[in-house]
Amino acid sequence: MKKYKVNEIFYSLQGEGYFVGTPAVFVRFSGCNLRCPFCDTQHAKHTEMTISEIVAEIDRYPAETVILTGGEPSLVVDKEMVEAIKAGHRFVAIETNGTHQLPDNIDWITLSPKFDVEGQEDAKVVIPLCDELKVVYRGQDLSQYDGIATNLRFLQPIDTGNDAMNRSICAATVRACLENPKWRLSLQIHKLLNIK
Repeated sequence: MKKYKVNEIFYSLQGEGYFVGTPAVFVRFSGCNLRCPFCDTQHAKHTEMTISEIVAEIDRYPAETVILTGGEPSLVVDKEMVEAIKAGHRFVAIETNGTHQLPDNIDWITLSPKFDVEGQEDAKVVIPLCDELKVVYRGQDLSQYDGIATNLRFLQPIDTGNDAMNRSICAATVRACLENPKWRLSLQIHKLLNIK
């Protein structure tokens, strides 16, 4: 029986992007094909779970939205898993770096490409379109994302762990949105609210 490396499953509010504030069950998978210096996932930590065990844990919570995240969930998420989750009449979203193809039965794709991160130049995006594009902003040139087909573009200031630097990058992100109005500001409200 196939097992998946699950970092954690928890219930909270979506903290960023289009569905900010929406109650959701988060299924965080371990492992990623990239090594971004700002990643907040502990990849070594995981529990091996079957699809039925994952669904049973999801079913403990009342939310209709399930968010598959990581690490990089496209390394493990398959059509069978998505079908099993959706059998409970749930809306399935995924947060991905876009370097691997996805099952065609996912309801919402949040693409957060990392090809512009130093040392990740081979992180080519292979997903032709997404529901929302979420860019972790560090001051980079936004024109490099013009070829990604989406109706929703979000800039999210990087969390450096340094308050003074964070204030500076937040101000730069606001300026970037004002100068490029097709982009919207996305703040990580779960960090502001001190929730998971």
